[in-house]
Amino acid sequence: MDSLAFAKTHQESWDRLDYLSRRRVLSGRESDEFAQLYQKTAGDLAVLRSNAPDPDLILNLSAILGRARSRLTGTTFSPVKAVTTWFTITLPLAFYRIRWWSAAVSLACVALFMAVLVTFIFNPHLLTNVGSEETLKNYANNAFQAYYVEYSNSDFTAMVWTNNAWIALQCVAGGVTGIFPLFVLFQNSTQVGQAGGILYHYGSIGEFFQLILPHGQLELCAIFVAGAAGLKIFWAWVRPGRRPRSEALAAEGRQTMLVGFGLIIVLFISGLIEGFVTPSHLPWGLKIAIGSLALIGFWAWVLYFGRRATKRGFSADQSVKDVGWSIAYS
Repeated sequence: MDSLAFAKTHQESWDRLDYLSRRRVLSGRESDEFAQLYQKTAGDLAVLRSNAPDPDLILNLSAILGRARSRLTGTTFSPVKAVTTWFTITLPLAFYRIRWWSAAVSLACVALFMAVLVTFIFNPHLLTNVGSEETLKNYANNAFQAYYVEYSNSDFTAMVWTNNAWIALQCVAGGVTGIFPLFVLFQNSTQVGQAGGILYHYGSIGEFFQLILPHGQLELCAIFVAGAAGLKIFWAWVRPGRRPRSEALAAEGRQTMLVGFGLIIVLFISGLIEGFVTPSHLPWGLKIAIGSLALIGFWAWVLYFGRRATKRGFSADQSVKDVGWSIAYS
């Protein structure tokens, strides 16, 4: 069979199907014509594949049928709807389901920070284990403040964002070990407490909080949430419940890795605050208020949309269709 002659004979009906599939509204008569043309074109494609397999013609006809099928079944993809679903259901639900883990980790880390700070305040001689007198004095009077103005605002934002995002992703992905998240959380809490102890010793504790609080509220919260997500993965491995350990670990990993990707966005916001607000000439009270609003806004988004998604029966995990069926265990 001559594929070119076949195409010339049926091209008019194919073009008509393509035209109807692109129209937003069809009349009753056009809808009937559309259904008939779809069936006829599907048959034409089957004939071509069997008797005259012209790759270009088959590809073009398949594209026409694909558009027609989407119109016929009503399964159209909307980027706006997909993004809206991601930010109002999928992502907040992933954060919401580990909210108590995040709260527990945050309280533990703040307690550790305070313990380290108080220890250095009441035992200043311990600072000799951190560095020499000259090094500590330079850190308190120069290096700590210079860190925020050493680079341009945009460069500094990009630097702290990529660094913190990488730490958060490692914290989540390394959660299966049960050790890496604890190491990151311990290191961050003790380092911040140590920095506070050094600046307190040299009379700059006020400046310490002024420089830390604008961006640090959201930034440290993100690291705490990353640690909580990682530990949640580890707990699924330790206590899988009635599911096989591999299945429980896979399900938890799929859901908590969403947290890691969400934290990239959260840390970008904290990076903007650290790069543009913290080193700015705004009043310190306003800077800290901006950081507090960012933190409150994050948790308000998580709690509102996460609770609503939970009540509506949504899940942060992929559907059975995407994951595959598994054997039920009792």
